[in-house]
Amino acid sequence: MEFRPCIDIHNGKVKQIVGGTLCDEAPEGKRLRVEVNFVSEKEADYYAKLYKQKGLKGGHVILLNSADSPAYEKTKEQALKAVAAFKGGLQVGGGISPANAGEFLRAGASHVIVTSYVFREGRIDYERLKTISQCVGREHLVLDLSCKKRNGAYKVVTDRWQHETNQTVNWDLLDKLSGYCDEFLIHAVDVEGKSQGIECALVSLLGRWGKKPVTYAGGVHNFEDLELLGDLGQGRVNATVGSALDIFGGSLNMDALVKKCKEFPIT
Repeated sequence: MEFRPCIDIHNGKVKQIVGGTLCDEAPEGKRLRVEVNFVSEKEADYYAKLYKQKGLKGGHVILLNSADSPAYEKTKEQALKAVAAFKGGLQVGGGISPANAGEFLRAGASHVIVTSYVFREGRIDYERLKTISQCVGREHLVLDLSCKKRNGAYKVVTDRWQHETNQTVNWDLLDKLSGYCDEFLIHAVDVEGKSQGIECALVSLLGRWGKKPVTYAGGVHNFEDLELLGDLGQGRVNATVGSALDIFGGSLNMDALVKKCKEFPIT
């Protein structure tokens, strides 16, 4: 099991956000409110250089503003600075399409991470998936299947986790998509940013599949959670920790966490 770091960027700032609270439009009668766990005083390239120094490849940089947001350009600038500071070491996602993927890859990203572009009307558009895969090369493509639990099934969510699709994360879906990409990234949105424990059933499902690299994010808040992730994932599911990490205001020491991840070889 590898530790895969993260750099989440919102309104031009590195932040840790409770996943389910991102919203472009507030429900009628309610105010728009994003729950923030941490806002960094440092720019995104600081974290990229830190990860490079520690040899932590495969982390993800996520742009949390939509392309039509007034803050998008500031967020994009930070993302480009991050991937340029650790060329070949970071993946980047958030509004990625064939129109902009090349810019991030040329700046230094190893992969682009895609969700919303390949979905239409709640289902995967395989023509779009084929287009983005051919555009960047499947060796540079990560598919984000972040999901919410609904009636015992994990439904993929898109558009910064605001829209639920009809697609269920299961072995059949992973098998169908694996020919188009190099890796999968999966946030358990229900527990993302809450530091209250992992989605055990989801991690177990991913670990038992184990045919391609998969990174899981969501809910890890202590070393017991990490051990559970390693056991259920059979060492095949890589771990991302955000809000609980010391560099983001949490209590988990990153160096100790990296060491702990190495205790779980693929079984």
